[in-house]
Amino acid sequence: MFPNIPLYPGFVAQRQSTMAVGHRRSRVLSGTMMLIFIGLLVVVARMMGQHKQSIHKLNVPLRFWRWWTWSESFWNREQQHLDLLYNPILNVAPTRDDSLVARTPWWLNNSQALKPCEPDHRVPRQVGDYNTLPQRFQDFLLYMRCRAYPILINQPHLCDDRPFLLLAIKSLAPHFDRRQAIRQSWGRAGNVANRTVVTVFLLGTASSVDHFPDLSGMLSHEAERNRDLLQWDYRDSFFNLTLKETHFLEWFSQHCSNAPYILKGDDDVFVNTRQIIQYLEHLPEGMTKDLFVGDVIQNASPHRDHRLKYFIPESVFVGDYPPYAGGGGYLYSGPLALRLYKVSQQVALFPIDDVFTGMCLKKMGLVPEKHKGFQTFDVDKKYRENPCVYKNLILVHSRTPQEMIKIWSWLADPRLDCQNSTR
Repeated sequence: MFPNIPLYPGFVAQRQSTMAVGHRRSRVLSGTMMLIFIGLLVVVARMMGQHKQSIHKLNVPLRFWRWWTWSESFWNREQQHLDLLYNPILNVAPTRDDSLVARTPWWLNNSQALKPCEPDHRVPRQVGDYNTLPQRFQDFLLYMRCRAYPILINQPHLCDDRPFLLLAIKSLAPHFDRRQAIRQSWGRAGNVANRTVVTVFLLGTASSVDHFPDLSGMLSHEAERNRDLLQWDYRDSFFNLTLKETHFLEWFSQHCSNAPYILKGDDDVFVNTRQIIQYLEHLPEGMTKDLFVGDVIQNASPHRDHRLKYFIPESVFVGDYPPYAGGGGYLYSGPLALRLYKVSQQVALFPIDDVFTGMCLKKMGLVPEKHKGFQTFDVDKKYRENPCVYKNLILVHSRTPQEMIKIWSWLADPRLDCQNSTR
């Protein structure tokens, strides 16, 4: 009211004392409220933590705490990347629709600017002997991070009737004679030994780069007629058999997860379907969950001779292979296939498909079981024309389409008597 008239000293002192008391009270009140708020946050956090632990308890592997050294070999380094990416402490694993690369933390990610299905032209700088590798290897490495290819021919209702056994056969588009022989013999869909059996053939694209003729019209007719083809839009080559494996596992998880058993094999094997069913029906109940049987190869290591089909250079992979079942054919349970699909996304693609599957099983803490009924390296030549040899086998590799039909007719003959057989 009187801005130019100074207040007397006593009034000023009294006013300052009152203000100081007010400030102290305000600070005490603010501090008390802050402590209460922090306490509430701690209680809520503990409650949420207990709820999460009741849902899913994380087991952090001890190796996470060990000193990390990046491998000099390309595949091993990619796998180290994935091991870190999927470590539960980091909690940055991609969701179904996210790119693996896009979700990588900046301190792990060396490929944020790339789309995973475009050729990675940095690879030649990351693999020392890249320019001397066979062309199939160069192509594989350039597209190694690409895992998702569109499906061209689908059979979404193949398993609507919940088959007991799904026969999933790796084939090539030109191999119509093999597929037809399988349909007319051991892969005939329907009722076998009072069990429902369904057959599906797995195909990529027969590329003109590999000098294949255009067979798309023939495949469309075959798919419409038989309704047993699956085809994806990737180049169907030996090194891309791993893509055939991962895409089949995805398809199975989406369209056939109710099938309890799967026989996965090549289109040049003979399979005794009745023997498989008999074997499965007599399995102890506790064995079905983790069932994975075949012709298991132990203590294998990469071939370093570049002239061999299975050549793997040290610049790409170092170490020994885990136990794996020969890719000619193996038998496993549907529940295990669903778990394989999930863990396969945490394993870097490897150019040999059966080794890749062994790597996935190892990551799950499983080892495939050897079964003498799987003869992926054939039986002794002197026994190959003996019908009784095939009666107790599950799978034998390899057989021509004509031989498949012949052997199946032997086993279907009610007059076949193997009691006095020497084999």
